[in-house]
Amino acid sequence: MATTSSMFMYSLTIQPPTSVTQAILGQFAGTKEQQIVTASGSRLTIHRPDPTQGKVSTILSQDVFGIIRTLAAFRLAGSNKDFIIIGSDSGRITIIEYLPAQNRFNRLHLETFGKSGIRRVIPGQYLAVDPKGRACLIASAEKNKLVYVLNRNAQAELTISSPLEAHKPQTLVFALVGLDVGYENPIFAVLEVDYTECDQDPTGQAFEEVEKSLVYYELDLGLNHVVRKWSDPVDRTASMLLQVPGGTDGPSGVLVCGLDNVTYRHSNQDAFRVPIPRRRGVTENPERKRCITAGVMHRMRGAFFFLLQSEDGDLFKVTIDMIEDDSGQPTGEVKKLKIKYFDTVPIASNLCILKSGFLFVASETGNHHFYQFEKLGDDDNEAEYDSDSFPADPTEPYTPVYFHPRPSENVNLVESIDSMNPQLDCKVANLTDEDAPQIYSICGSGARSSFRTLKHGLEVNDIVDSELPSVPAAVWTTKITRNDEFDAYIVLSFDNGTLVLSIGETVEEVTDTGFLSSASTLAVQQLGEDALIQVHPKGIRHIRADRRVNEWPVPQHRSIVAATTNERQVAVALSSGEIVYFEMDSDGSLAEYDEKREMSGTVTCLSLGEVPEGRVRSQFLAVGCDDSTVRILSLDPDSTLENKSVQALTSAPSALSIMAMPDSTSGGSTLYLHIGLYSGVYLRTVLDEITGELSDTRTRFLGPKPAKLFRVSVKGEPAVLALSSRSWLGYSDPQTKNFMLTPLSYVPLEWGSNFSSEQCTEGMVGIQGQNLRIFSIEKLGSNLLQESIPLTYTPRKFVRHPEHPLFYTVESENNTLSIATKEQLLNDKTVVNGDGVRLPPDEFGYPRAQGHWASCIHVVDPVTAKATLQQIDLTDNEAATTMAAVSFASQSDETFLVVGTGKDVTVSPRSSSAGFIYIYRFLEDGKELEFIHKTKTEQPPSALLAFQGRLVAGIGTELRIYDLGLKQLLRKCQAQVVPNLIVGLQTQGSRIIVSDVQESIIYVVYKQQENRLIPFVDDVVARWTTCTTMVDYETVAGGDKFGNLWLLRCPQKASEEADEDGSGAHLVHERQYLQGAPNRLALMCHFFPQDIPTSMQKTQLVAGGRDVLVWTGLQGTLGILVPFVSREDVDFFQTLEQHLRGEEAPLAGRDHLIYRSYYVPVKGMIDGDLCERYSLLANDKKQMIAGELDRSVREIERKISDMRTRVAY
Repeated sequence: MATTSSMFMYSLTIQPPTSVTQAILGQFAGTKEQQIVTASGSRLTIHRPDPTQGKVSTILSQDVFGIIRTLAAFRLAGSNKDFIIIGSDSGRITIIEYLPAQNRFNRLHLETFGKSGIRRVIPGQYLAVDPKGRACLIASAEKNKLVYVLNRNAQAELTISSPLEAHKPQTLVFALVGLDVGYENPIFAVLEVDYTECDQDPTGQAFEEVEKSLVYYELDLGLNHVVRKWSDPVDRTASMLLQVPGGTDGPSGVLVCGLDNVTYRHSNQDAFRVPIPRRRGVTENPERKRCITAGVMHRMRGAFFFLLQSEDGDLFKVTIDMIEDDSGQPTGEVKKLKIKYFDTVPIASNLCILKSGFLFVASETGNHHFYQFEKLGDDDNEAEYDSDSFPADPTEPYTPVYFHPRPSENVNLVESIDSMNPQLDCKVANLTDEDAPQIYSICGSGARSSFRTLKHGLEVNDIVDSELPSVPAAVWTTKITRNDEFDAYIVLSFDNGTLVLSIGETVEEVTDTGFLSSASTLAVQQLGEDALIQVHPKGIRHIRADRRVNEWPVPQHRSIVAATTNERQVAVALSSGEIVYFEMDSDGSLAEYDEKREMSGTVTCLSLGEVPEGRVRSQFLAVGCDDSTVRILSLDPDSTLENKSVQALTSAPSALSIMAMPDSTSGGSTLYLHIGLYSGVYLRTVLDEITGELSDTRTRFLGPKPAKLFRVSVKGEPAVLALSSRSWLGYSDPQTKNFMLTPLSYVPLEWGSNFSSEQCTEGMVGIQGQNLRIFSIEKLGSNLLQESIPLTYTPRKFVRHPEHPLFYTVESENNTLSIATKEQLLNDKTVVNGDGVRLPPDEFGYPRAQGHWASCIHVVDPVTAKATLQQIDLTDNEAATTMAAVSFASQSDETFLVVGTGKDVTVSPRSSSAGFIYIYRFLEDGKELEFIHKTKTEQPPSALLAFQGRLVAGIGTELRIYDLGLKQLLRKCQAQVVPNLIVGLQTQGSRIIVSDVQESIIYVVYKQQENRLIPFVDDVVARWTTCTTMVDYETVAGGDKFGNLWLLRCPQKASEEADEDGSGAHLVHERQYLQGAPNRLALMCHFFPQDIPTSMQKTQLVAGGRDVLVWTGLQGTLGILVPFVSREDVDFFQTLEQHLRGEEAPLAGRDHLIYRSYYVPVKGMIDGDLCERYSLLANDKKQMIAGELDRSVREIERKISDMRTRVAY
């Protein structure tokens, strides 16, 4: 990377892409349990389906820094563990395994076979595995196929052979599958087209006659080469192959899925063909043919079936009947093929059937679904069609068959997994007046589209919420004896007394516990084997198992102001500034240490850590005083209460907690001191277990109220509950073991404690006002919470109301019947009963119709109503394309909603009969829209923007300025500024930044005196712009449709010239440079994040954070670009990135630097996602890199975590 760049950004992913391009099933952990492995862009994720709860949880997700094109699972004969083969863009075949003990992927083999990148003759596009795990075939879209033989050596390790070639030039591959042939030579079935003759025939005659063939390639294991064994023509529309079980289970062979038909083919059997049933209904076109888009085969004992999905989402069950011999056993010869309607689920990119009776649907758009099978559709009265009634020859016609879609009967939805794919637009705004802004985004397609609100926080499961007689000050839970599994009491402290509740089937008040109920309580602890401790302002009560009570009274005229306890020690601070320390004797009584320790100021808080395993005492006591210090005192018998270390703070400490937590630096667990300050700041510092020294302090601002800290446990790991104006949880990330501090999506609490009972084994109890709340935290994996509001059609754009917390969306759906046409058809008098059934579109989709558009405008309230408030449907085959909120100076600055639409739009090639600009007035604080008028334009407006009290619109290649008239918009000025099509507009001052669909961006200045729009700077590279935002007056950040992010800057001189008064005439006549504007933009930064950016804005994400660039990707990615402030940081991260490229090479074998420079060399960008993999390295590698950087491992990890936590989550 050129260090001459004057601008550097740090790229981070906040939410990885959620669209699943491929999903495979297997026993990757080597146990009986099945896992699902999915690929999303460049991420490989392994999920664990839990059949008992019907949930899918993520175990591990890793960025492979390469595009995953295909995945396959295979298992060597006789083993019980599945390996994963990855076909990527690295020109290499990768075999990896999942190691459950270390929770990581381990690469076993990396074999290079070609160039990197996605090319049509380099294998990697198709991958098939022999079902017995003996070989795999990896193929390219054209010409090349390679077979690798897989085996094991004497040490039982997986081995891979040199590749065997099965190339055939001028051949296109459409589908590829491994045949099930038992233990005979492995065979792979391929759908191929030979285009040799088409290429040489200019008349096009050969193209009309070209045939698609099903070809068998056999790997001869004895001779170690691949032969083309059998070839036969199939239906020209065939696009998919599915493996049919062979050997003892079935007839072997393949199902060939084409347009409107499914055919069974095998080299030694006849062909059998069935049609794909079409939907029946008045809104359906009876002539429309369907094709199969996804399918899955499932074997059960002695039987198998297929589920095939059409492009409407309908699942069909396909079975094969075999001819039986005299004894009733199947012979392996096919008798007929049968198909019937099964159920309807969302359109999937992959279907997986689990042995535990679940179906995982990796949806193409919207949430992924996890279904449970209720039955297998054998006993319903759905019509079944078999191959006896239909000709096997693909050219012969037949009568189509129909079915009535119905609500699901065979599968039942148990979990919907959030997915924001495709994400089309996004805004960051703080509408709820919280301390951090929320992210609002529109995503999904068709009836499954939604408006989503994303908040930073953990999901909280509320269990109990009950009101108390008065406002409590604190709450504790305690066991009665040390070996109890669950808590027995909840102790509540009030200003003038203490209330004890027993935990059982119900929670009731108890009075005979030995607790002093007339005074407030400062601490409660189960001590030793079977005793309890209650600390109150006037003393310490020690309650024995036989209900004997020992009381230690406070010296006269003093009271206890702070207390801390663990199961063997007690320490209290008196109002005189003295600290009294007790330790448990061998006989279970509390012994006071002779000397009291005087502190310099008033003690505000104390903390003893838990007693470590196998020890009799905690080594240290932390003391916080009002002189803004924390002191660590030793509790060693030789040096009791001696000062070990001290730390100065910015404000007085309000809470302390010493805790051992898992640590990514040491790989084990480390002792931490957590500190909460009265200023609402939280600090976490490492406490040395030998010397008591404090080091490596990290800070976070929690809120304006004093911070309180409580030790809790979540998912069996220790965590810290930090309470300020919001509730936060500090915990170790389940994957990386990095410390995370995340707010809870919950009411602010005043006090908290751990809670464990039979009904809720791992929960927390808290106080909010006068209420007692019991809750638990289930998921630690995702720290972004989503709320979803359903929309009607695919959303295209949305804008926010300038004052009120409301959003307006425009939605349009192509080739779909509009509501008016649909109603007209459904209300027709001639409708036969059963054909007029109205099906919910979110499950069954909308009725399709070529050339029709359905479109609407929505008012969305994501804060109070959490619903859509108004829907305005567009008529006359119009489709909404864009919108803006514009305040017109001519209407005394009233804001109107402006919507651009197109009539009879054809997407490709681009055409339309007319465009319109609609004007709506806001009523009732923006909750309703009132139509004012519409203005006709030659083409649909593709971008709208408010500009100096008027409207600027991009219509085709023209930029126009409109003002608002009584009957329609009045054109004030126009200029042709781009060569193709305006797709985006941004403005500051009198400058307008115009994005062209394929020619990057152009800076235009508006000159008031001449009333002219003059382009003055454009770009050197033709970028296919998708989104832009202005970073400052000279600089623009944007993304393009190839998945690049870039920052461009206007030359200083050109910028100043354009803004000079009276420079209009000079600019108009300035000489063009190479048929473009007189000046050129300079590229500042460039990066390839692998997802197509759909929106971009400059904003803050956390309270008090710096401005960052937030971008969203089509596949559901959320990312940020953080500007570096100091040159020193740039050098540090650049060197770190360089070391990680070598030490932590990407899993799939892609070179990281080349991957991030896919189209243009990476410039001025540092990949934060790679830097964050530092904490996952082995300790020796960490130490080595730290040595090279001349820093400690902790220092490096702190720098990496600070880059994220200071600006984002």
